[in-house]
Amino acid sequence: MEGRKRIVGWGVLALWVIVLALAAPLAGRLGDVQRDRAVDYLPASADSTQVANIMEQMPGGGSTDLVLVYHRDGGLTAADRATADREVRQVAAEHPLASPPRAVPSEDGSTLLYAVSSTEPGQDEVARDAFVHDVRAAVSGEVGGPGALATDAGEVYNSLDGPLLYTTVAVVAILLIVIYRSPFLWLVPLAVAGVADFLSMAVTYALHQGFDISVSGQSTGVMTILVFGAGTDYALLLVSRYREELRRVPRPYDAMAAALRGCGPAVLASSGTVALGMLCLLAADMNSSRGMGPTAAVGVLCALIAMMTLLPALLVVLGRRVFWPLIPTYGSEPKAARRSLFAAMGSSAGRRPLAVLLAGAAALAALALGALNLPGALKQEDTFSSTPEAVAAMRTLAAAYPETGTQPVTVVAPTGRVPEALRTALATDGVAKAERGRSSDGWTEISVIAAHPPQSAAETATIEALRTALGDGVYVGGPSAEQLDMADTSARDRNIVVPLVIVVVLLVLIVLLRSLVAPLILIAAVVAVWGAALGIGGLVFEGLFGFGGTDPGLALLSFVFLVALGVDYGIFLMHRMREECLTGTEPGAAALTALRTTGGVIASAGLVLAATFAVLVNMPMVQLAELGFVIAVGVLLDTFLVRTYLVTSASVLLGRKVWWPGPLARRPVPAAGPESEREPVRV
Repeated sequence: MEGRKRIVGWGVLALWVIVLALAAPLAGRLGDVQRDRAVDYLPASADSTQVANIMEQMPGGGSTDLVLVYHRDGGLTAADRATADREVRQVAAEHPLASPPRAVPSEDGSTLLYAVSSTEPGQDEVARDAFVHDVRAAVSGEVGGPGALATDAGEVYNSLDGPLLYTTVAVVAILLIVIYRSPFLWLVPLAVAGVADFLSMAVTYALHQGFDISVSGQSTGVMTILVFGAGTDYALLLVSRYREELRRVPRPYDAMAAALRGCGPAVLASSGTVALGMLCLLAADMNSSRGMGPTAAVGVLCALIAMMTLLPALLVVLGRRVFWPLIPTYGSEPKAARRSLFAAMGSSAGRRPLAVLLAGAAALAALALGALNLPGALKQEDTFSSTPEAVAAMRTLAAAYPETGTQPVTVVAPTGRVPEALRTALATDGVAKAERGRSSDGWTEISVIAAHPPQSAAETATIEALRTALGDGVYVGGPSAEQLDMADTSARDRNIVVPLVIVVVLLVLIVLLRSLVAPLILIAAVVAVWGAALGIGGLVFEGLFGFGGTDPGLALLSFVFLVALGVDYGIFLMHRMREECLTGTEPGAAALTALRTTGGVIASAGLVLAATFAVLVNMPMVQLAELGFVIAVGVLLDTFLVRTYLVTSASVLLGRKVWWPGPLARRPVPAAGPESEREPVRV
């Protein structure tokens, strides 16, 4: 019988080999469909998205717009001007341009600006990057503009995959070695997480092909973090339970079966809740947010499948020796543990639950006030933590041309309405110049130069005035309009997705816990964590990290992740608390017992998850760094403050009412000795 059971383990491993062989061709193609163009992040229904889509359909596709910047402190010399003229003429000779570039000198004579626009690359990102690099090789000045910025952003995103994966693996490996204190055991869940990441890439590619979901560098990076973070969490819970069952059950196969029966339902429920929370992002209008929903859900579910099938099979095949040198032998007892940190925390929450609850709530509210100090909307030039050439060029232009716009606002109008649109644009306050451009399929582009610096409040007012004056059927886009649309749509998405996430997660918790009060406690706790984590971000983003602004999607994405992941841990705690109550334990005592018995392993899981998201803080994209920081801080707050003190103290205060209106709220509690005399049930 035991031999037959071992065959089952080997059979699962063989099945996974087949799955990986089938997934390999798909996973390898994910990079081919990853897109980081502006249109891949823009709101689906915004004016700027319509402009980008129409421009791509024009002859040659969307134009690649560059700005060549020649600058010398103290003023350009005659030789500088001659060099600039020669180099720009060389660019015009080697590449088809929409119009001959003209020099625009700054008032102080320190800078020359040449606007270069070409449809040669079309929609091909590789051709666009080649064009930008060719121009940079031909000129001695700085090359900026939307096309150069897109190339620099693409190179940064492409450079993320390797460092992000390696750093995440290293962080998880170190934490697992410390947690398991074994030279071998840590390799098993880490290898399984790597397999899950590989599978998630294949599934994401298949979803893109089948349903045309948006795949970006941001979404795939977050997916990798989730696979390793959430997957390692599930592994910690399973291995902890398996270790205990090996002391009670003689055969590893039977011990694993008991471990899966014990913690499997909670892991399934928590991962399902996280996946559903992520899928709520499908209701967002922002392309980047909507695309992140299914990719994040895929990451969590692939981690779940791998940790609940491949990890058990590997552990069973390897047997007890994988735990060396701390091998759990059959019939042995774990070493007598000293009074744990979580036992002490639980005791303090149990002695003065009301004081603990009020003090914790006041601390979170005070931290949340820091959100009022969040820097303003993130500008394009501030999206990099480093300074690529395109950003350096934009900063040079902003200093040299403070009195005028240096990048066009693109208007597309039906060809028959172009004369009227031109007159209206020129009559709009804040417009310095408007010129007719290409025409195709009934549409014509108009290039508008604002009289104010890019992404300034005055230029934003000009864009809004243009949209109002031009009316329906005429679209206003371009880089500054895109930033405006992202901010407006992020606010709209928050109003829709945030309530949707709360309702979906609340309904799932009600079904799982068969209570209304307990789910409301968990939801209130994770919302408070989100507010406090965002507030801490407001205190450090500008002063400590030097970030020039806040990504418009930060509030929404951090809310979805923190609510889903925070409830994930809440399920583990409440599930154990409910088990204790089903044995007749009074809910207050059950809450303290659940904290003692689950606190250690869930704290380890929280540390791993926080550390994996903290990896994003070192990435060169401000959006990712801000998101990683807020989620990491939120997970730590949830692990060591909210779940440990606030949820526990609220449960002690409410007693049986915490399970209202379920049957546990009405069940009579048998007499029991002091809480300290009861033997805690192990995880």
